[in-house]
Amino acid sequence: MNDTQKTSNSEWRDKLTPEQYHVTREHGTERAFSHAYNVEKRDGVYHCVCCDAPLFTSDTKYDSGSGWPSFFQPVSEDAIKEIDDRSHFMRRTEIRCANCDAHIGHVFPDGPAPTGLRYCTNGLALDFKPEE
Repeated sequence: MNDTQKTSNSEWRDKLTPEQYHVTREHGTERAFSHAYNVEKRDGVYHCVCCDAPLFTSDTKYDSGSGWPSFFQPVSEDAIKEIDDRSHFMRRTEIRCANCDAHIGHVFPDGPAPTGLRYCTNGLALDFKPEE
């Protein structure tokens, strides 16, 4: 178990904004079209806001029209873990940071080639680091 997996709820509350805590630690969702990362166009890497692990690169980001930052693949196979989500009377696949278990969003099978996947993320769960 790594250090971020041992982090207490109190420590997460101290580190994150209330909105970030709600999304990442309580599995919340931000409003569609509410986060600046939805329209971010610069080159760079999107990291987990909780533990700084790299999750997605800008070259896999696309405009899905959903109102949330969307990607067709993570930065590596082991960056994201998938969890069966049966909440809200639906069956979906939740995506979490593999390093710290933060809720990032959901993955859907309606994305573009080459993967056909749409990693629909909460901007509040991400920290964008532009290329220098």
